[in-house]
Order: sequence, then C-alpha cells, then structure tokens
Amino acid sequence: MGETVSAGAPAAPAAGRAPVTEPGVYPDMPIEAYHRDPALSSTGARRLLPPGCPALYRYEQDHPQPPSTAFELGTAAHRLVLGVGPDLVVVDAEDWRTRDARARRDAARAAGAVPLLAAEYALVQAMAAALRRHPVAGVLFAPGSGRPEVSVFWRDRATGVMLRERPDWLPYQRPGARLIVPDYKTAVALDDDALSRAIAAHGYHQQAAWYLDGLRATGLAGEDAAFVFVFQLKAPPHLVRTVQLPMLAERIGRAKNRAAIETFADCQRTGRWPGYGDDVAHLSLPPWAEKTEAEEYL
Repeated sequence: MGETVSAGAPAAPAAGRAPVTEPGVYPDMPIEAYHRDPALSSTGARRLLPPGCPALYRYEQDHPQPPSTAFELGTAAHRLVLGVGPDLVVVDAEDWRTRDARARRDAARAAGAVPLLAAEYALVQAMAAALRRHPVAGVLFAPGSGRPEVSVFWRDRATGVMLRERPDWLPYQRPGARLIVPDYKTAVALDDDALSRAIAAHGYHQQAAWYLDGLRATGLAGEDAAFVFVFQLKAPPHLVRTVQLPMLAERIGRAKNRAAIETFADCQRTGRWPGYGDDVAHLSLPPWAEKTEAEEYL
C-alpha cells in the first residue's frame, strides 16, 4: 500500500493564469503557476550565461523536463523541512523494478506528487530530523518563524524586465532585527573545497545576490539583510553546514545577474535566442593539457 503525506489543502489550478504584471508578494501562488510565469528567475538567469546560452534557456522553458530521482529526493527533503510542497507518496517496495511499483510511481507523478520508496522516505525523514537538531539551521527554519515559498515579483529598473523569485523561507520581520534568509540545499560533500566548487558550478553566488535584490526591491528586506545557505548531506549522518558568502562573491554574482538580465531583455526585444555562434570557433586545449602534452610530445 502507498502512504500519502498531505501538503494541506490543494492549490487552485495554475492553467490559464495570466502572467504577473504588477510587482509584489504573492504568498498563495501555486508552484506550477510560478514556474510557468514568463518573468525571469534566478535559475533562468544562470542558464542564459555560459556554460549555458539563450537558445538552451528558451528550449528548456518551452520543453520542461520530467524530474529526476535526485531532484525528487531533494524536493521531498524540502517538503519535510519547509512543511509545504507536493504530496509524498510512499511505495512499499525495495526498488522500482516491479510492474506494480512502477505503476504506483507513475500514478503519483501524474497526480503531481513525489513518489518515494519506503527506504527513501525514511532517509528524508532522518534528514529533516537532523536539520531540526542543528543549532543554527533549526532556528533559521523554525516552524512559525516565517513563511515558506512565497513568490516575489519585481521589475528591473534598467530594462523593464519582470523578475521573480521564490525563497525557501521568508522570516517574519522583527523591529530592529536583521533579516536572515535561509536557503536549503542537499549535498554529497560538505568540506570547504566541495562546497566552494558547488557554489561556483551552480552559480549560488548569483542566487544569493538575486534573492537579496528582489527582497530589497519589494521592501521586504533592508540593506543589512543576509542570505545564508543551509547545506545538508544526503547520506547519514546527514550533517549540516550553514554558509554565508563573502561580499566579493555576492558582487560577482550581482554583476553576472546584470549581464543575464540585459541578455534576456535583448532576446525579448529582438525575438532571437542565440546559441554558441554559427562561425567556426578556434579553441585551444585546456592550459593544463597543453602544457603537459607539449612537454611530453613536442
């Protein structure tokens, strides 16, 4: 038998909803409507820049991909930590190899839920419990201290482009207190080198700058607001690290965001979403390979 973990009352259907045209906070916007809105998000901005390109961004917006197992595990962990999100349907099976298990998995996905094997559900439960015990992360995501997944829209002053974000957790503002906005991410390693590489590879410094700028633009945060990443190991013992990026990283992220917004505005204006170029490119070997192989073979 499958177990359903309810996320509360079902949200209104997103189909047919008009795009957001007025900046502001939309606390009850269904996640489907948020992702379907044409306003530029932080994820989209990162995809517009190398190693992505506008053509890839446009294609992926027009052809959404089905979620991967790794993505679904992350979504399930978010669901238990934040208290909102899609239903979790637990399938009592060891794996997805049987026809019955696959049928239940596919039915759950078709209903907008996240299917989990019993062992996977136990895993994300343990992750949520470990995060609650962490002395910093547990406070940042304390139930009742904020609102989960609030949709925020604002207009870029320089280009007029509408932008959007959906913070994992938006703390309630307290008079005289500094606003600290946490973002939850699962990870496979928490050492300094692994996290630094992940931040660079996934553009998390862009995300931090994007979210802070959006909250400031809508009056939800002041200049002293901070954005903190909460990384957690997927594997036991589900260790947690909280990370705030230095000012230089945030400045670089903000500059990259500006380039992405300008690119997006230009693509919208011209109707052209270029790829990597049509001319013959001249590319060198990576510096390390060029040096090593030149010494050995030349």
